[in-house]
Amino acid sequence: MAAAAALAAVAASLGPSASAVPAADSCPVSAAGSTVRLETRTVVVAGTSIAVAQTGRGRPLVLLNGTGSPLAEWDPALLAGLGAGRRVVVFDYPGLGESGPPPARITIRRMADWTADLISALGLQQPDVLGWSMGGFVAQQLAVRHPGTIRRLVLAGTNPGGGAATLGPRWVQEADSDSGGTTATYLRTNYPPTRCAQAGGRAFLQRLRAAVDSGRYPETSTPSATYEQMVMAEDPWLRSDANARALAGLHLPVLVITGDRDVVTPPANSRFLAHRIPEARLVLVPGAGHSFLFQDPDAVARTVLAFLNG
Repeated sequence: MAAAAALAAVAASLGPSASAVPAADSCPVSAAGSTVRLETRTVVVAGTSIAVAQTGRGRPLVLLNGTGSPLAEWDPALLAGLGAGRRVVVFDYPGLGESGPPPARITIRRMADWTADLISALGLQQPDVLGWSMGGFVAQQLAVRHPGTIRRLVLAGTNPGGGAATLGPRWVQEADSDSGGTTATYLRTNYPPTRCAQAGGRAFLQRLRAAVDSGRYPETSTPSATYEQMVMAEDPWLRSDANARALAGLHLPVLVITGDRDVVTPPANSRFLAHRIPEARLVLVPGAGHSFLFQDPDAVARTVLAFLNG
């Protein structure tokens, strides 16, 4: 679940029903995001300082990123699409980007608690929440440990933990845990080996680089100590069935969405989540991998907003 961690370096080098986002006849190319600007401010909360940025208007939507990924690794095109109907709130986990150091050793539970504290400090009243990859772990624990905090929940490309989690092949796990991965490795693990998928991944990296080069995004890095703690936090998650058991007690609308060709977090995980959570529905994005959010950000944003507005 650490594929997102290498994005900054990579960019610089360059019972539920199942449904599907319609596939385009040609490779989708997003023209959105060129005006998205992430201006951070610091909020003192949870015994540290957390860097926050917002874009768009409407009901708040809090995004939770993957392992080792600061707020400046969210696709500008995805933020533009979501921002058409929501006030999108992104932030750096403690120890990342412009945030202060973690107030305690990083665990999934603590990240969920810090996120709940941040939501309260910002005065957000039952925001919607989207968690991708490891951010999906945090989002699940946020819903479990802080019931009533979230209005609607989106779990994107994530797993339930414990014995219910299905891991990708060994070569993917090893590549996914390498914070210094190359562009080729990132594209191989996060996007299917098709012309459109690979083009979508490269276009995302170009959008990210352009946002940093233009000054619209802060230029940040991932400290190795933070990265290592986040990777270590995933081990107890995969050893314990507590979260998977608790999901049956969730009572809020949930969208479980993933790429149908995700080799980092195989679709079996999303099928389990959608079956386990009472009010969940499943969406499979055809021809998409783990970074499906960035492969076709316009279509994904429309799907997410349709769910949030439902």
